[in-house]
Amino acid sequence: MKYLVTGVAGFIGFFVAQRLCEEGHEVVGIDNLNDYYDVNLKLARLAQLEKLSNFSFQKLDLADRDGIAQLFATQKFQRVIHLAAQAGVRYSIDNPMTYADGNLIGHLTILEGCRHHNIEHLVYASSSSVYGLNNKIPFATSDSVDHPISLYAATKKSNELMSHTYSHLYGLPTTGLRFFTVYGPWGRPDMALFKFTKAIMNGDAIDVYNNGDMQRDFTYIDDIVEGIIRIKDIIPKVNNTWTVEGGSAVNSSAPYKIFNIGNGNPVQLMSFIEAIEDATGKTATKNLMPMQPGDVYQTYADVEDLFEATNHRPNTDVKHGVKHFVDWYQAFYQ
Repeated sequence: MKYLVTGVAGFIGFFVAQRLCEEGHEVVGIDNLNDYYDVNLKLARLAQLEKLSNFSFQKLDLADRDGIAQLFATQKFQRVIHLAAQAGVRYSIDNPMTYADGNLIGHLTILEGCRHHNIEHLVYASSSSVYGLNNKIPFATSDSVDHPISLYAATKKSNELMSHTYSHLYGLPTTGLRFFTVYGPWGRPDMALFKFTKAIMNGDAIDVYNNGDMQRDFTYIDDIVEGIIRIKDIIPKVNNTWTVEGGSAVNSSAPYKIFNIGNGNPVQLMSFIEAIEDATGKTATKNLMPMQPGDVYQTYADVEDLFEATNHRPNTDVKHGVKHFVDWYQAFYQ
């Protein structure tokens, strides 16, 4: 089968493309290789993928309407896994227009490509950030997500709404995945694990927000990829018995579905830091800081519906996951 994977030089996209190739699929990956974080890390991921005979890469920006349209017209994909986006809650506060281009226009160009070329299934990245001001724990897909607290979160909720429209109007099967905090080897330098490990290894202090009183549903990359690989074959169907009044907001009469994809087991930030200290053999110097704008106190995924759909439950504990990352970090950066 032929797949398009967007954001293929990114953390999750890299591993998904690799796994698809290992399963014998043909994969075309696109990425704009922007400088939101170290481009050399993105190029290093690509170098691994380009060793695979059934992988090819095109440098392309999602906001390039003509370029994306031509890509779909010439490549004749069967399915699309759309993981490219401008990431980052805090970055969205200072750079809002970047999110309009990457996350709104970019998502629309992919929807248009899928619409015009009979794509069997579009799987795309949403985010746990959509839960915003929600204080109910754990976060369930049935919860209201109408009160985001960052522009990044608002764009991700918009992606879900845009996808539903295309599922309804054109019968395009779409599945959105609300990612919780993903970590592991080859991870993003703007994420806490990477920043903390780098600082601790260099003997620098780390900034610990809300005085360390935070929890995150840290999910190891292998568990995330397994969920994506399984969900790609579970294609939403039309359900003429569904109604707005009686149905869940993450289902529809259209071929549309939303899942949480996370660990379902939140970890205290201080415990996460301790796991890094254990893996590096060094003690962190901590700058205790107040909560940052756009941040949430706790993330915790209710993943029962994903488990029921895929028969897969994440099983990598934080201690082992962090150790795998630190081992990779030390080898990669020597």
